[in-house]
Amino acid sequence: MNNYIFTFSAIILYFTCAALLFFHIKKTDQNTGGLSKKTIVLIGLAGLILHSLALYNGMVSPAGIDLGFYSAMSLVSVFITLFTLIAVWRYPVEILAITLLPIASITMMFDFNNETHHLLDANSSNALIFHILTSIIAYSLLALAALQAILLSIQNKLLHAHQPGGIIKFMPPLRNMEVLLFEVIVVGFISLTISLGSGLIFLENMFAQQLAHKTVLSILAWFVFLILLIGHWKLGWRGRVAIRWTLSGFASLMLAYFGSKFVLEILLA
Repeated sequence: MNNYIFTFSAIILYFTCAALLFFHIKKTDQNTGGLSKKTIVLIGLAGLILHSLALYNGMVSPAGIDLGFYSAMSLVSVFITLFTLIAVWRYPVEILAITLLPIASITMMFDFNNETHHLLDANSSNALIFHILTSIIAYSLLALAALQAILLSIQNKLLHAHQPGGIIKFMPPLRNMEVLLFEVIVVGFISLTISLGSGLIFLENMFAQQLAHKTVLSILAWFVFLILLIGHWKLGWRGRVAIRWTLSGFASLMLAYFGSKFVLEILLA
């Protein structure tokens, strides 16, 4: 019963936050009740707390932590939502939250209505837990970067096509989006480096048969983002080049983190 209340209350707050942010960037204060952006973000954070409680109730048990496909997807959306709301608090990038909060709600519904199981034993080592946590943080940050890259691509195309109307009216200046994009990529890259480093140092089976593809794809993604950051700092890469490298790196990570889980827990279940 508690999970039902937590889940649907969080979804209501997420959609409320997204709607209020939409009206906020349209400058229609009468529709937002005069609420400031930070007050609206706090509504989203309240939804995030309820989302986290629902996830905790569904994942954590005396036997361990259930990291099944849908639970893991919902956990990633918690971190993405947190980072998105922090970004919206600091920058005029409301479009990110307007896009992502409904997606977070969808992951909650999938998790609530479906069951997949991958139990992390309660006696698992701290090194393994640290590796998993940093992996999820890295994936969440770089997923947020991928969404930014997609929005930047749309913005670039509309600007080059001389179409200033429609969705582009609700998007921040390109400069703001690009600055935030590389800030997120840097933090995500550091998290990914820590994740891979902790795995290679503390885990003995990183290249075991069932994990080898995850490790190889994650290392490939690490090199992609490394090259992107060097290209940005040394050669001034931005715009379309940065978008392509960001999406390529995230695609490799997505296959590494969720590809095998989807096959084993959904297709072959």
